[in-house]
Amino acid sequence: MGIYGVMSLVAALLAFAAQLPYGFALSSLAPAFLWSHDLSGVKGIVDYRVVSPRDLAKSVMTEGGWSKYLCSEEAAQQSQKIAFLFIGKELNSMDITGPSYTDQDLVNLLKDAFSNSNSSVAFPYLTAPEDNAPVEKSLISEFGDGCQHKSGVNRIALVGSCHVEGETFVRLSDVHALGGYLNSRTRNVMDGSSDLIVLCSGGPTHASSELHSEGSILSQLIEMVNQLGMKYTVLYVSDPYRSSTRFISQRGIERFLAESTIGNLSSNSTTCDAICQTKASLLEGLLVGIVLLIILISGLCCMMGIDTPTRFETPQDS
Repeated sequence: MGIYGVMSLVAALLAFAAQLPYGFALSSLAPAFLWSHDLSGVKGIVDYRVVSPRDLAKSVMTEGGWSKYLCSEEAAQQSQKIAFLFIGKELNSMDITGPSYTDQDLVNLLKDAFSNSNSSVAFPYLTAPEDNAPVEKSLISEFGDGCQHKSGVNRIALVGSCHVEGETFVRLSDVHALGGYLNSRTRNVMDGSSDLIVLCSGGPTHASSELHSEGSILSQLIEMVNQLGMKYTVLYVSDPYRSSTRFISQRGIERFLAESTIGNLSSNSTTCDAICQTKASLLEGLLVGIVLLIILISGLCCMMGIDTPTRFETPQDS
């Protein structure tokens, strides 16, 4: 084994070690759900790619049918249609598959909507924008670009703490103000355009004492639209940055408290949740890395221990 062989082995070990933190990267990913009872498209599709907000918007426009829904003037003239974009922060990608300490009503609502809607697409792994821009800003910008040379989204209403600048948006204080806005839109004459309602979790959206979670807000929103008889489609997006911050600050403490209260009962449990699986994979990778490192050090020591003579004596003639 020459010096180049040693360097190649070290590079392989470093590359292997670089993949170990991927388990922690799951905490910075968030899910997104798209569904509609009125759109006829793909149903029960799960996109397992790791997508950015801009890639998500493009998929929603194509696979989710929002391109025709938002940009088609003929579709808008048939009946009043609303597209809802709900920006949340309570869900992490790990909360969907394993036991979680988040709003279980929200998880059940999303799973039920995904299973029972005529059109539904799930995106389990959404990353934060590379330019650190708010998720809602990236999505709205991409939706606008997707409707170029068409009627487009003529009216966009922002509800809650949405970090989007511009004077063309209709800004509403809370969900109750949104109810009045929707009532006024149902009475207006169809103008060949669709409305995009963007709700951002936090801030004034939670002003009402009756709304304590994203699940209750989303449930009230859907009930409100059904009472008005409006056709709608919903895109729920959990902000990866906000959900990862919540995950880091709360998840470890809650798990520690849960494990300390369970006591000896946890030793009899045979289940392994998402965090357990992440820790197990990290430990396996660490053990394999240690074994490879020991092999490398042993090989180097053996190579340095080899001692050959520098010269040979000439044989004496008998």
